[in-house]
Amino acid sequence: MAHPRPIPRVGRRAALAASGWIALAATAFPGGSPLRWIPILAFVTLGPGLALLFPQPGGLRPGARLEALAFAAPLSLSVATLAATALFLAESFSLAVFLAVLALFVSVAAVLPGVPLPAATRGAVEREGVRPPGGSRKRRSGEAR
Repeated sequence: MAHPRPIPRVGRRAALAASGWIALAATAFPGGSPLRWIPILAFVTLGPGLALLFPQPGGLRPGARLEALAFAAPLSLSVATLAATALFLAESFSLAVFLAVLALFVSVAAVLPGVPLPAATRGAVEREGVRPPGGSRKRRSGEAR
């Protein structure tokens, strides 16, 4: 019997889309305030990657969820680097414009389905038929020890 497709978690996607706009609003706080830099750092570090990777069609197995979450940070920083480089080349870089571009990117990406991760959906950690290293195997009758 086929498993039904899980219903997308609209609340998580909406929170992800709103996180960029919250980070942009946090620029109104004074420069050294933790109320300013914590939301901005969290959004730039994880926002774009999470928007691209989640939700996965068919869901992820428990071991693969951690792998996908760990992949979100470098993916986010790569998207942020591309956006910052494009803004520098266009000579229009500022923190507000940079965050607005990323917030728009995350809002659009949160509406779309996640980028498929075939190895993660198979469950690379839970592969069947693979012997553990140093594990015992069945001996055939008559086989020497």
